[in-house]
Amino acid sequence: MVNVYILADNQDVTREGLRSFLKVADPHSHVVEAGNYRKLLEELRNHPQAVVVIDYSLFDFSSVSHLLNIKSGARQSVWLLFSDEPGEHFLRQLLMADSTFSVALKNNTRSQLTEALQCVAVGEVYWCDYAESVMRSGVPSAKVTDTLTVSEKRILHEIALGKTTKEIATEKNLSFHTVNAHRRNIYRKLQVNSVNEATRYALQAGLIDLMEYYI
Repeated sequence: MVNVYILADNQDVTREGLRSFLKVADPHSHVVEAGNYRKLLEELRNHPQAVVVIDYSLFDFSSVSHLLNIKSGARQSVWLLFSDEPGEHFLRQLLMADSTFSVALKNNTRSQLTEALQCVAVGEVYWCDYAESVMRSGVPSAKVTDTLTVSEKRILHEIALGKTTKEIATEKNLSFHTVNAHRRNIYRKLQVNSVNEATRYALQAGLIDLMEYYI
């Protein structure tokens, strides 16, 4: 079987470099290029099982959700994020939403990039050291998460959905002060200071479903 690679990167040098790497990593590969997301959609329709090698920062996606929607619509494809070092928040958001994304950096060694391409060629997920460290950092330990009571976990679930204290109180038939007390206890036990940090814990601890979060 010949693997088709779609190079979605607007840097000429990067595309030529990837072509050279692919000759080594996958000698029988067929390479096509996509300069924007419309061209990417066209190539995915032509090659639904393609390996997409993409630099999000150089592409014309409107948001991370836009990228995720296109990938979710091409279920048979395999994706490798290949860019300069992405921000931790962006990368964590992306990989928590879809852990099947492979990640390699443009400053990785030749052997690392070859390994990444060989992995995605056979449908395996590859995370470079940076991606691994980002996803490990800030992960709540079981002991910390387990200190939450059942009620606190329920409130955390609602907080992670973006609901205000007043909304939670109304829906759960609780007083505003009760919900606020739960919120303070949750923040104290998890050692967080914001909704975003609390939401990260909820996602990583499995207290909220990813599909529910992104609807």
